[in-house]
Amino acid sequence: MFVLTNALYLILFCFISPTILYQAIRHGRYKRGWREKVFGASTIVSCTGFKTVWLHAVSVGEVQLMRTVVRALENRRPDLQFVISTSTDSGYDLARESFPDHPVCFAPFDFSWAIKESFRRINPSLILLMELEVWPNWLKEAEKQRCPVLVLNGRLSEKSFRGYRKISWIMKPILRSLDWVGAQNQTYADRFLQLGVEPCAISVTGSIKFDGAEPDRSATEIVERRKLLGLREDDIVWVAGSTQEPEEDLVLNAFLKISPEFPNLKLLIVPRHRERFGEIAKLIQSKGRPWAKRSDHMNSAPDPGWTIFLGDTIGELKWWWGLASIGFVGGSFGNRGGQNMIEPCAYGVATSFGPNTKNFADIVGLLLHAKACEQFMNEEELLPWVREMVANSTLRNEIGNRAKTVTASHRGALDRTLAAIENFLPQRDNPV
Repeated sequence: MFVLTNALYLILFCFISPTILYQAIRHGRYKRGWREKVFGASTIVSCTGFKTVWLHAVSVGEVQLMRTVVRALENRRPDLQFVISTSTDSGYDLARESFPDHPVCFAPFDFSWAIKESFRRINPSLILLMELEVWPNWLKEAEKQRCPVLVLNGRLSEKSFRGYRKISWIMKPILRSLDWVGAQNQTYADRFLQLGVEPCAISVTGSIKFDGAEPDRSATEIVERRKLLGLREDDIVWVAGSTQEPEEDLVLNAFLKISPEFPNLKLLIVPRHRERFGEIAKLIQSKGRPWAKRSDHMNSAPDPGWTIFLGDTIGELKWWWGLASIGFVGGSFGNRGGQNMIEPCAYGVATSFGPNTKNFADIVGLLLHAKACEQFMNEEELLPWVREMVANSTLRNEIGNRAKTVTASHRGALDRTLAAIENFLPQRDNPV
């Protein structure tokens, strides 16, 4: 099996290498961590006297989700070492910032030699995968090493499910080797079951994203940012977060049309991908309005006359949402499938997004049923809704309060997940 999978990976790698090279030259992506990715040659060495839990998150969203899990496990088991791996540059940078006390590395590609070397260096007693990141050689090596593998906050979209069913002869043996899957809902659980996960190895836990969302606008991180930006009590902040092309232009054009009516309206844009920060800065500058960007004001306040602010950093969006009265969640115009709308809803933000939210279909369903959000079917619906939200504070607060109620009522997935993890944690060497 190793020979076949390695051969397939090498063919695929050769096929996509021009794209990787282009992204590296054009946008500066994929330049780091190649020894870790291709050869498993991380600098991480398992600490003597500590058993290791290896947690893997693909990118920024999963790393943010992992914070809650790691914090809880640290409190429960200070005798363990935690190693964090991720697959992307932005995820790696956020992980280094989020887990300064734990080793962080790039995850190995699923070449058998890279996986074996990573296992030799990290020597894990347990592997925790966020959402779904399963690879044949990785799971095969874990099975060989008798290291349990758990999937936390498991999700399996309709598109992925259809794709995996076409290669079920490959996927069933892989997924059958998973020791436990905590699915976000029953639909995902049923899909995992149909693809080969053993019935005794799956539970419906709900989404940890509800537990990880910060509901407190008085948090220090938010208060500091509000002070830095010089926001007044009567300012109305519209945050457009995790935006992708062409959403920044849509939001900017809508803002420019209504801002003369509402001089206390401020716009804060946080693009999803760091390689677009420069592009969006130029776009904002071309609009001719007073603006500022976070990278220029890490410790100093911008000119008080700013009307548009660019959040060109990674990992701060959850705090920017805490400043918002109105929110637009990006990745929802186009084919991305949406981004996490739980964070703004938890703060009680009047939250909106475009028509394509397939990655969060269950959560959107809950919010729409409670009339706790607004989903646009086309781009033309954005402007009148924002105008109404700015003008009608009563309606804006009603929508925000309903959103906050929905998110609060679905907490508890973290506790259910931790209860399952407890069954697989290595025993203490010196029980107390």
